[in-house]
Amino acid sequence: MAFPRKEHPVSDFIAARHIGEKISFIRNGVYVIGAIHKILENSVIVEISEEDAEQIGAASTLTVVAHKNYTVV
Repeated sequence: MAFPRKEHPVSDFIAARHIGEKISFIRNGVYVIGAIHKILENSVIVEISEEDAEQIGAASTLTVVAHKNYTVV
């Protein structure tokens, strides 16, 4: 038996985001700029450069950033 998913209202800020949009955030004291790869309910998956990934200690060039932790460039 599956329960139906609850519909949550989407904020105007999140609704205005789109794939490929440039955002900035700070991770481990490093200012990072990346492009939105996928938009999720509470966060976005961001593609960053290999150099930035090394600086922040990320395992790959994709990282997750909560909506409250980034700004649009």
